[in-house]
Amino acid sequence: MKKIKLASWLTLIVVCLACNNKDSFMYQEPASPTIAAKYTYLALGDSYTIGESVATENRWTYYLVAYLRQSGIAINYPVTIARTGWTTAELQEGIRANNITTTYDLVTLLIGVNNQYRGQSLETYRTEFRELISTSVKFAANQPTHVLVLSIPDWGVTPFAEGRDRAKITQEIIAFNLVAKEECQQAGVGFVDITPASYKAIQDESYVATDKLHFSGKMYNEWAALALPAARAVFGK
Repeated sequence: MKKIKLASWLTLIVVCLACNNKDSFMYQEPASPTIAAKYTYLALGDSYTIGESVATENRWTYYLVAYLRQSGIAINYPVTIARTGWTTAELQEGIRANNITTTYDLVTLLIGVNNQYRGQSLETYRTEFRELISTSVKFAANQPTHVLVLSIPDWGVTPFAEGRDRAKITQEIIAFNLVAKEECQQAGVGFVDITPASYKAIQDESYVATDKLHFSGKMYNEWAALALPAARAVFGK
């Protein structure tokens, strides 16, 4: 049984990481008939941005929209460019494939866990992440303060990481996040550290999605709450 279970999980992660990156993965926001939306939002990322294994309304980006609306900010649901398994380079490919020419009032970026998972270097991540920040700023009409980056959560706390070197995963995630924070500071964009929140999954599996690898809507709700002050500041609130 253990061998079968392990094989199933390995198949899952390979499928997640070996997607055909030429496919377009741009998700348009659903209609919001009851909201007279004034502001627009672009969300860039990977499985954490599309909310792998949770309902659309339980994505952290959707919770963030809900919180902003409660704050009196009439923002629409995000246009999302993200795919499970994407690295920084693959996200940039996906952005180019969608050929976006519009700008947005808010742009969020959460990317890098697959760079770490695949053993890519910090140097490669830094270079490609810097390019993504530049791209994000352009989407924000060249306003760096309208871009928010979320840190990479620690997947080593999930049941999927059982039997792996969790301490090593944590240290690598910390190193990647340090690079991300440095690049955000250099570019003048916002950085929200949601990684400590992911540690709650160690003691409480309700923070983990049913696939035992990604996080649940409960966790995403907390990420949105952490991002809210910086997002409100974008709109002068």
